[in-house]
Formats: sequence, C-alpha cells, structure tokens
Amino acid sequence: MESNPLAPDWLDASVDANALWPGLWSANTVRATDGELVVAGVAASQLVEQFGTPLYVVDEAHARNRAVEVREAFERELGRVGGRASVYYAGKAFLCTEVARWVTEAGLNIDVASGGELAVALAAGVAPARLGFHGNNKSQTEIDRAVGVGVGTIVMDSLWEIERVAESAARQGVTQRVRLRVNSGVHAHTHSFLATAHEDQKFGVTITDAPALVARIREHSALNFVGIHCHIGSQIFGTAGFAESASRLLALHSELLAGGPVPELNLGGGFGIAYTPADEPTPIGAIAAEIADMVAAECARLGIEIPLIALEPGRAVIGTSTATLYTVGTTKDVTVEFDGTNAIRRYVSVDGGMSDNARPALYEADYSVRIANRVSDAPQQLVRIAGKHCESGDIVVYADYLPGDVQPGDIVATPATGAYCFSLSSNYNYLARPPVVAVRDGVARVIVRGETEQDLLARDMGVNLKQPNDGAPQ
Repeated sequence: MESNPLAPDWLDASVDANALWPGLWSANTVRATDGELVVAGVAASQLVEQFGTPLYVVDEAHARNRAVEVREAFERELGRVGGRASVYYAGKAFLCTEVARWVTEAGLNIDVASGGELAVALAAGVAPARLGFHGNNKSQTEIDRAVGVGVGTIVMDSLWEIERVAESAARQGVTQRVRLRVNSGVHAHTHSFLATAHEDQKFGVTITDAPALVARIREHSALNFVGIHCHIGSQIFGTAGFAESASRLLALHSELLAGGPVPELNLGGGFGIAYTPADEPTPIGAIAAEIADMVAAECARLGIEIPLIALEPGRAVIGTSTATLYTVGTTKDVTVEFDGTNAIRRYVSVDGGMSDNARPALYEADYSVRIANRVSDAPQQLVRIAGKHCESGDIVVYADYLPGDVQPGDIVATPATGAYCFSLSSNYNYLARPPVVAVRDGVARVIVRGETEQDLLARDMGVNLKQPNDGAPQ
C-alpha cells in the first residue's frame, strides 16, 4: 500500500499489518491458525479473560534462555582471548522476585540501585555476595544494610560515599568490596537523558579525579578496591562507544595498578534491542566478540593482564520477553494538513498508557503494535495508540499500521515492553498498576499482583476503608 505522508520515514507501509516482525516478539509468541496471538501456548483472549487489561505478559522460557545466551556469549568470547567475564543483570530494567530467581538460576549476578531493589533480591533468596549496589545518593540506611548483609560490591559514586561506606564497614567489623564509578567522557549515541558517561551529569567521577579517590579508598582498611566501573548509556546499537570507553578505562586501570591490585573492570551495559522493524540492534554475540577483541588488544598494548570484565545488561536480557496487552476503547480519525494535502491519522485509545509505559512520554520512544485477538485483510491504516490519561503526550505507540477495521473491544499488543515499563509504572490519574503474568508451556501465572482501588486508597489516611464511599466499586 501507499505510505501515509504522516508516517515517519522508517515505517514501511508494505509490511503486513498482521505480521509479527522477527526480533520484536518473544521466541514463543506466534499467530494461531485462527489468527489470534498466542504466547507460550496461551491465547491473548484467554489471558485477557482471566487477568484483564492492561496486562504485562512475560514469556518465561524466553527470559530464562536469553539470560543464559547473554552470559554464555561474554564468557565464551572473553575466554577466547584469555580473560574471564562476570555478567550482572541490571535489576532496574525489571525486577521482581521471580525474575531475580530466573536470572540467578541462569548464572547471572544482579545489580540493584536502591534499598527497595536490594530488598526484592534478598526476598528472592539471591546470595548477597552475588549483588552489586549502585546509586549516586545511597542513604546511610541503605549503605548499612548493604554492608551488613554482605553485598558483593558497592559502587562508589563520590568522596562522600567512600567515607560513609568505610565508616559503616569499620563499624560492622567487615571489609567491603567496592568499585569506583568513573565517567569515561564517551557520549553514547542515544537520548540525552539516557547517556550517562559524559562529565556534565550526576553519576560518577571524572577520569582525572579518579586516581586520588582510589588512593583514598585504599587508605581505608575496611575497604577492598576491586576496580572501576563505567556506564555510557542505554539502548545503544553498535560497539564503537563501548570500545572507546573501554580504551580510556583500561588506560586508567593500568595507571591504578601502580598503587595496588585492580582485579576487575566493569564496562556496564546499555546494549539495545529492537522496538520497531527499523531497529537493527547488534547481536549479543557480536558485541561480546568485539569487546573481547578490543580489551585483549588494549591490554596487550599496555602490557597488562586482562582483568575480569564485568558487564551489566538489563534491557538486552528482559526487553523482548514481554508484551503488553490492552483493550481498545475508542477510535477517532483526525485530518491533518501535510504539504498542502490532507492526510488521516487514526487515534486508537486503549485502557492503559503512560502509567504502564512511560518511555514514549519520557524519551519519545517508538514502539510497535498488532491486533492480538484476530487478523484482518482490511486495508491498512496509520494509527497512533493513545493512552487514557489526561495528557496530550500520553501516547503508547506514535506510529504503526493496523488493519483499518480496528475497533472498540479489540485486544492490541505492544511487544518489547519487558524493560523499564513495569519499573517506571505509576498511579497517575489513580490508575491501578497492571499485573505481571508469566506464561510457560501453556500455563499462565501471576508473578506480580495487579493493584486494586483498595490498594490505592490504603495509604490515604483520610479514608475509612470500613465505610465504602457511595458509588465506589467494591
């Protein structure tokens, strides 16, 4: 079909609006013979009937297998050049006790960035030694708990934290392993809010300041300096940024060896995934191979041993495991003047929005969409999937093509919502956050319960929950 002039350049009108584009959907998501979307043996309509919408649907086997794939790729490639790899799952992408168990059973460690994330990992039974603790402003309570339970590594973000962690470890009679977060100065090709290694931002310290801070760490007998850490951003395609950052970090690493051992180097994460058919993320095996080759070559040039290389993928592990299901409530055609002609954009409003996926509003992130309960041979129509919140920027999918007969009551699915959708979810407009359902071998089970209105009102001290308000659902 002819492209709608309102469509972005990357959106291909020739792609079948019923097709499930490879790489966007989990490995066990298919169209059944009747056209319905089926995840790991369970039909979309069955999931909606049982759990309602909006609904996060996680393909459990896909998530578990992807965790193993990522770990094995880095272990294999670093091993090939005579090194070793330690892979952490970046819990900020999506963390609950079940996911924590999945990734640790797959051989990954976990990094956490708050006391709450630490509590989830501990509740899941994750050994504290397998945890790394991040954050630019850890509270004293968080530090004391992390040190007290035996968190494997705390990532220092400032001089203040060096002193606070040292004091806590000394007070509790332990020696705490620590890293120092360093800004390599490499700005990843990503949204400015996602880039985290240029100097003018809140995370870490500069390469210039790092030697003095490492010297200070080494002055504390209660601290064990194990290496530096860097994270250059998120949703990054290609390896050029990682290579340049690692080169700068290895030069610093070599310099620090003069003052004592530096057994590890943490290069962070940020490996991108596909959200639309136009996205071409670098395969994880290729990323691992190129990083390994670059590290080996740079270490050889510097005349140093290859340190243990730690990585922190999150999105790359969990992102494509999950799709979000919505129910269509209304549709509306809007005529837009474009280059002297009129074009139609169809707004399809669903029963969720920025409360379950804030990324489009925060980062102008693009997503894709498909009708999940059926297929159709109706002519394709450019659509914008809108949420139900009182914000004009409440958009779930800015642009995609759907069959033109999309209508109220249809179930639509947005793929690749495993990372940063549940984590960033909110109660804006007092919407209850959706449940998370894991599906495997034809069985669906709730791994995070959805909220109810009672949950929302439970913290409101002006409400007597024993006396229902007139007209309020019970």
